[in-house]
Amino acid sequence: MTVEPFNRLHTITRRHFFADCRVGVGRMALAGLLGHRLAPSMHAAAHEASRPTAPQPAHFAARAKRVIYLFMAGAPSQLDLFDHKPVLQELEGKPIPPSVIQGQRYAFIQPDAAVLGPRFRFHKHGECGAELSEVLPHLAGVVDDVAIVRSVHTDLFNHAPAQLFFNTGNGTPGRPSMGAWLSYGLGSEADDLPSFVVLKSGGSLSGGAAMWSSGILPSTHQGVPFRSEGDPILHVSNPPGFDVQVQRDSLDLVRTLNEQRFGVLGDPEIVTRINAYEMAFRMQSRAPELMDFSQETAATLALYGAEPGNAKHAFANNCLLARRLAERGVRFIQVYHAAWDHHSDVEGGLRQQCQQTDRACAALLRDLKQRGLLEDTLVIWGGEFGRTPMVEASAALGRSLGRDHHPQAFTMWFAGGGIRPGITIGATDDFGFHPVERPVHVHDVQATLLHCLGLDHTQLSFRTNGLNVRLTGVEEHHPVTELIL
Repeated sequence: MTVEPFNRLHTITRRHFFADCRVGVGRMALAGLLGHRLAPSMHAAAHEASRPTAPQPAHFAARAKRVIYLFMAGAPSQLDLFDHKPVLQELEGKPIPPSVIQGQRYAFIQPDAAVLGPRFRFHKHGECGAELSEVLPHLAGVVDDVAIVRSVHTDLFNHAPAQLFFNTGNGTPGRPSMGAWLSYGLGSEADDLPSFVVLKSGGSLSGGAAMWSSGILPSTHQGVPFRSEGDPILHVSNPPGFDVQVQRDSLDLVRTLNEQRFGVLGDPEIVTRINAYEMAFRMQSRAPELMDFSQETAATLALYGAEPGNAKHAFANNCLLARRLAERGVRFIQVYHAAWDHHSDVEGGLRQQCQQTDRACAALLRDLKQRGLLEDTLVIWGGEFGRTPMVEASAALGRSLGRDHHPQAFTMWFAGGGIRPGITIGATDDFGFHPVERPVHVHDVQATLLHCLGLDHTQLSFRTNGLNVRLTGVEEHHPVTELIL
């Protein structure tokens, strides 16, 4: 079959010679002004056309090669899990001093709401002596491999913008997510899987798909949601009667047409389309093997509490799948688990969520470590903000003994690739309200993540609309050096 070149003559107007034509007056003038920038742009286009997620050199030597980010959407209560405040127990039922809450506002409670003490007992664990809640017994067993940061703070106090802020560095949709930035900056070691994979459990996410978007970056870098059972991506399998050779011939024809179109228009999204087809073809052989947990030992399944095909074990299945993706060279694995938004019955809600997640989180660290993967895999755990030391109660909304949104201070933990283990960084005041030692902003967390993978957050940028956009924004932020080996 002969394919005729795309004919654009019928689209040409006088404006074409001034703006659209590759050798038009406007383009020649622009080349004169910006000629020194054209060669890199042409090189970038050539790179995109070859393999847009091919491995790229880092800015400096890296400890980590990949990230598994355990994002606890809804905001776990740090006061009941990590940041023990006995004073709250003593003051339960009484208002917090006005000097502490001055100028604060909340989503659902008044600032003068009564204090709610911690719902669980705390104990020290490991050689590091980290103090953890009784509902985290499995994390307690690996706490010497973990670095805890108790002084994280954010700028936003509603779920959707705060989740976007953590995932993309901006509270509004349209910016690239962390995984997209890493795919863009470093590429991927996996040739037959996406560089950025998203796994979900626990319910809906307030921030939505914008949290794994490529934003202003080429869309080849956006996150690809996988399912935790069956085909990881719907329709990845061929229909009956459509064999591999027929599919290969069809893809070759489509690729030829797309390459001709790219030669005419130079649109990078055409390259994204080409690579998406090719990646899907390669995944058809890789994906079934990836999802085949029968290759795992009974001891490994028991370690995670995984049970393939059982939705009640979705988070555990996803953690095991995350390890398998890490083994296969995927750069960024985002594991979302929702339902941490406890405006009522924070005790019951946390107990349920910890039963679903604590075992698998600890198992992931143990499994990575015994396979020699933890030393170059950065694992991060945390939500979008914390919870208030004051109680939320509303007869009208049917709420009692809950906690409201609290962006001023909350806790995260880190492990693996480049992280100093067995330490606790930062501290809050007696009420768990404000950081009083080593405040860590969301952009500092993002800068730390990039640093562990060998990227300078001030140098990783993408130019659009005359601006160099970066994950960590324009204000001055820094990696948390105390965390880094």
